[in-house]
Amino acid sequence: MKKIIVGLVVAAAAGYGLLSYHFILLDSSVKILKKTGVRYENTFIDARGIKKLELASQPDLIGAGINDVLSRDT
Repeated sequence: MKKIIVGLVVAAAAGYGLLSYHFILLDSSVKILKKTGVRYENTFIDARGIKKLELASQPDLIGAGINDVLSRDT
């Protein structure tokens, strides 16, 4: 029973940690940005090709610094 509880606590902590960052797949690499708040939205982002223009207009990504990441990638 203790192993199950410990496992659930570890899984919850890992899930909370994942929700605190944006994981952005670019053409040449993967970048990680700290989110401004813990949310499900935009946790894993595909920013390959023309999708970069759509991402640059989303407020939560702008607050996290997506424009700096996209300008360094090109």
